[in-house]
Amino acid sequence: MPTTNARRRIRLGLIMANRRRVHVYYSGRVQGVGFRVTAEEAAEALDVVGWVKNLRDGRVELIAEADEGALLRYLEAVRNGPMKNFIATVEVTWGTATNAFSEFSIRYF
Repeated sequence: MPTTNARRRIRLGLIMANRRRVHVYYSGRVQGVGFRVTAEEAAEALDVVGWVKNLRDGRVELIAEADEGALLRYLEAVRNGPMKNFIATVEVTWGTATNAFSEFSIRYF
């Protein structure tokens, strides 16, 4: 039987293995501060890490990592949050988490 520390390492390994990444582009009237703050607050509430930033072409880019369930809840929270009427289109690409982030932040160009 594995020791307590070995069980913790196994459990942590399973959690890390189940992490996913979403790369999202939002278009519409999404370049206001409110949209990025909404994305940041939802990420903090759901233990999602990554970043969000405005792009020069008028879209907002977002990269987030967490387990798939948290990411689905996160995307729903952003899509249906207080800025929902400003979103015209959402492009989402799923991938494997890189575990490169320790928090969620707002980036600037």
